[in-house]
Amino acid sequence: MRKFQAVCLVAWLATPWLRAEQVEWAQVPEILARIQAPVFPARDFAITNYGATAGDKTDCTAAIGRAIDACAGSGGGRVMVPPGEFLTGPIHLKSNVELHLDKDATLKFSTNFSAYLPAVFSRFESVECYNYSPFIYAFGQRNIAVTGEGTLDGQATDENWLAWKGKKGVDAGTQKAANERLKKMAVDRVPVEQRRFGEGDYLRPNFIQFNRCRNVMVEGVHIRNSPMWEINPVLCTNVIVRGVDIVSHGANNDGCDPESCRDVLIEKCLFDTGDDCIAIKSGRNDDGRRIGVPSVNLIIRDCTMRDGHAGTAIGSEISGGCSNVFVENCEMSSPRLNCALRLKSNAARGGVLQNIFMRNVNVGQVADSVLQIDFLYEEGTNGIYQPVARNIVMENITVARTPRVLNIRGFPGAEISNVRIYNSSFKQVAKPDVLQDADVKLVNCSLEPAK
Repeated sequence: MRKFQAVCLVAWLATPWLRAEQVEWAQVPEILARIQAPVFPARDFAITNYGATAGDKTDCTAAIGRAIDACAGSGGGRVMVPPGEFLTGPIHLKSNVELHLDKDATLKFSTNFSAYLPAVFSRFESVECYNYSPFIYAFGQRNIAVTGEGTLDGQATDENWLAWKGKKGVDAGTQKAANERLKKMAVDRVPVEQRRFGEGDYLRPNFIQFNRCRNVMVEGVHIRNSPMWEINPVLCTNVIVRGVDIVSHGANNDGCDPESCRDVLIEKCLFDTGDDCIAIKSGRNDDGRRIGVPSVNLIIRDCTMRDGHAGTAIGSEISGGCSNVFVENCEMSSPRLNCALRLKSNAARGGVLQNIFMRNVNVGQVADSVLQIDFLYEEGTNGIYQPVARNIVMENITVARTPRVLNIRGFPGAEISNVRIYNSSFKQVAKPDVLQDADVKLVNCSLEPAK
């Protein structure tokens, strides 16, 4: 009987009408089986038992640190943030520690910049360096989590952290000089230990960054007012981001940026952001190639995307490559959401972006297009590392309003191949598609022009 079943399965897989991407989706259960939430001992450590006091005047950084140390020293458990507002600086998690916020709890992160020094090993825009500590940070830890229904408030405004981004024509007191110096260090292969930044450099920290960790989870919390990227797991394995509510509209306020990670699940989240809702990354230019770790096996499902540059983006810091991304059952809509799916790279970034699948997505409206592939992003053709995008498939995408369906810009020598959209409908289409140096087909799709 088993032999007969095996023969039937092989025949089914070989059936001509079964498209390759349908076989690819069969990987999802296997990926999900490897993604498991971390488990913590049933021990609670309330931060108020270690000196934390509610109110916006008392700095609770040291008290929270003592609670984490006690929890980790006892073999793990939950560090509890009870109802109230607690002012804090950076929080550094340790293995087997879950930071849990009561639904009426708020952690307000200090706008005293010096509180986030000394510098820690981090990344700024996907280039490794030592910089201000992320607000919640872990390096090389196992079994860590941030959970609960409470709020993480970064208190970033145009008068503090966000001012460091700078505006056109303004260089003083902004990140511009330090950012250029860091990028040059990466080109010159300066050892990371020597890439030191801090006071006077104005490189904004990310909100949550878990670096080189395993078995991590962010679940349920509300994130507001971030200085930069909001959830940024780097070189992590087994990552869950679930039920998180992110509303933060500052510059570069990406919602979730898994970077050079493997086996990632992002589900049931709300993203209302100042940049890409989700942006998958794997290092920038020479630094990304030096590390050489792709992002692999990412599942995004049952999420809601509102404002943002893209619902799901891959790049532009994608020099390490990316493969096996599965996006399904999401709702996207906003006049300030540029597109549903966006791939971005150039001849300086390079990277192979392959096996990207999106299905069963309902789009109310987008500001530019449904699918963007931009290989002329920033440096454009100025480089020797030709980017590749292959096997990009969208299916059952329903769009109520979009200026155009496609905005795809390649260039000779780069590869954009086997891009397919199946069984989808696009309404209120107002402009012609942009299609340059790319192999793209729409199959069994309906387009309704704007009235």
